[in-house]
Amino acid sequence: MKRVVFIGGGPAGLYGSILLKKAHPDLKIEVYERNRPNDTFGWGVVFSDQTMSGFRAADPESHDAIIRDFHHWDDIDVHFRGEMIRSSGHGFCGIGRRRLLNIFQERADALGVEQHFQSEIGDLEPYADADLIIAADGVNSRVRSRHADVFKPDIAVGKCRFIWLGTRQKFDAFTFAFEETEHGWFQIHAYQFSDDLSTVIVETREETWRAHGLDGYSTEQSVAFCESLFAKYLGGCALMSNANHLRGSAWLNFNRVLCAQWHHGNIVLIGDAAHTAHFGIGSGTKLAMEDAMSLVSRVAQATDVRQGLQTYQAERSLEALRLQSAARNRMEWFENVARYTNLEPRQFAYALLTGSQRIGHANLKLRDSAFVAEYERWLGARSGVHGARPPMFLPFSLAGMQLANRVVVSPMAQYKAIDGVPDDWHLMHYGSLAVGGAGLLFTEMTCVSSTGRITPGCTGLWNEVQRDAWRRIVEFVHTQSTAKLCLQIGHSGRKGSTQLGWHKMDYPLSSGNWPLLAPSALPYMAGISQVPHAMTRADMDRVRDEFVTSAKLAMEAGFDMLELHLAHGYLLGSFLSPLTNLREDSYGGDVTSRLRFPLEVLSAVRAVWPAQRPLSARISACDWFAGGLSEEDLLAIAAALKQAGADILDVSTGQTVPGQRPLYGRMWQTPFADRVRNEIGIPTIAVGNIFEPDHVNSIIAAGRADLCALARPHLANPAWTLNAAAEQKYEEQVWPDPYLSGKSQLERNLERAAHAVGPV
Repeated sequence: MKRVVFIGGGPAGLYGSILLKKAHPDLKIEVYERNRPNDTFGWGVVFSDQTMSGFRAADPESHDAIIRDFHHWDDIDVHFRGEMIRSSGHGFCGIGRRRLLNIFQERADALGVEQHFQSEIGDLEPYADADLIIAADGVNSRVRSRHADVFKPDIAVGKCRFIWLGTRQKFDAFTFAFEETEHGWFQIHAYQFSDDLSTVIVETREETWRAHGLDGYSTEQSVAFCESLFAKYLGGCALMSNANHLRGSAWLNFNRVLCAQWHHGNIVLIGDAAHTAHFGIGSGTKLAMEDAMSLVSRVAQATDVRQGLQTYQAERSLEALRLQSAARNRMEWFENVARYTNLEPRQFAYALLTGSQRIGHANLKLRDSAFVAEYERWLGARSGVHGARPPMFLPFSLAGMQLANRVVVSPMAQYKAIDGVPDDWHLMHYGSLAVGGAGLLFTEMTCVSSTGRITPGCTGLWNEVQRDAWRRIVEFVHTQSTAKLCLQIGHSGRKGSTQLGWHKMDYPLSSGNWPLLAPSALPYMAGISQVPHAMTRADMDRVRDEFVTSAKLAMEAGFDMLELHLAHGYLLGSFLSPLTNLREDSYGGDVTSRLRFPLEVLSAVRAVWPAQRPLSARISACDWFAGGLSEEDLLAIAAALKQAGADILDVSTGQTVPGQRPLYGRMWQTPFADRVRNEIGIPTIAVGNIFEPDHVNSIIAAGRADLCALARPHLANPAWTLNAAAEQKYEEQVWPDPYLSGKSQLERNLERAAHAVGPV
């Protein structure tokens, strides 16, 4: 390479130019920046201690200059409803954004990088001969826009407005403060970044911002408003803005940006031009600088620069997705802060600290063990137990049922029944799970009729033979464990008469198919699945009565709890989704009409199911498909189910249509359970890629759900809960007497592993 041009002189562009010039001293490197050297938006930049160690390795000179101007802190303070909750051990550093840019400008100049300021680049033609054009021109990148058809940016606008201010108030901790107004909540993110200056970001929902008339305020008026609202935290100091040079309002929406492609010909994107991360996790500048590090490492000595660009994108896009997921969680937490204002201040603060899902209970305990120990004692007292314990082992009461802990074994289809009758396989399966320590077990979806089965191997409960076979399992669970057992009942609808799960899942049987029912005559897979019969009123009456019969048989079998399956595109769930319910009568249309038949079934079952035994409903909170369930639909459905007598909602998502596009990840469906619980005020069960004890502890402790359901981890290890208790040294977990020797050996092995210093 002979010539490299950087478009944009922010942290990404300058740091990239420094690293590339170090690697290639003879390379002609030019940086073009639209602003003057000291123009910048924002005040302070935040890095973690871990991030700084990476910068030291990349360029010790700029790292040392940054360190000399850093302000370091370990504490986070959360001010809410007159209380201040402090957590320590977080290890962050702050520096002025202007000072950071000056350090990079000076370092680049010393290395011989050519810097051109007040240079607005509209046409890339003059730089076409460059080996590389590195677009570091920010969230509103003109380079990205010019080639949008190639880069394919996905841009989502946040629901909040924020304004970036400064103050001479010296915050001794990273400070979050929340104030309620007549139109809604405002919050500040505040931190000191130099000896005499701090950043104060004020944020609120768009509708709250407009209700206060802030959309018509000047910058000066907005600053005065914020100064008055948060005066108690400012110690008499004024707020200041450096955004007067901006056109229009100083209040901004955060734009979440992610590009499908990061390079095109000799052009490559870095930093905010390629992706953004919400300031709630303070990683935007970190991501930008780490992009620069990765890009330089991949292209500086590359014989094939294009291959180096591909490797750079593959490497950095994964990291961007990971951080964007955490940033999205944190951004949505702040967007929906009103959802959590019913929490007591301690739990509110804990929920904030863990809201990104990057920091969980175990990590928080490493950072501040005293904070977590005190919080666990507080949680225990609220649950009626003495002392601290891992949140997953807190007891839980629902209707008249008492659970020993918050771990749930999810429904998992076994496809091993004959004529709907559970046999020895099911006794072994549920028996081993029951003695494995979980507080609550769910059966697989058990069908209310032979034609309501998903496959010929599904269990059922429509006759006394099936009832007696289930009673045998229930009695084993009750006599040999402390677990409670919930029967999940459902009707397959248009997804019935299919092959066993380990054959061609969702495909029709090769022979012996039975007729299907659905709200509308839509096959699950067009051209492959059977076309179901659109239900008549007589069909609805019959199916409703089948659910009632199953509920009565379940009561006779001794089940502790009952759940109706209203999710995953099965019959009742198909009524709820606008994708599968196209009826033009009173059972289709808006969400209220689509709810009518599922509510009829739930009400009829509630009438025969004892009040002291909980009744649950499993719902799909969204369909992951355009035109599917909306957020408003979800809340309407949850509120209606609560009103009709559901004691708890088991909140899943999707599986309604085969073309769904879920956003997978750790605990990926928990936000839906969180929303239902904290907005509708009904207990919820969180599901979806919850696989570590820390996941359960974090979800329960933050008040995001009341119970956590795990499926596949229990197939691999039926004693998952017993193992979790041993790992966390929780001694009150009940073990079966015959397994106590295994408990002691497991605990010894875990203790040895904890103290191991090398290979044995």
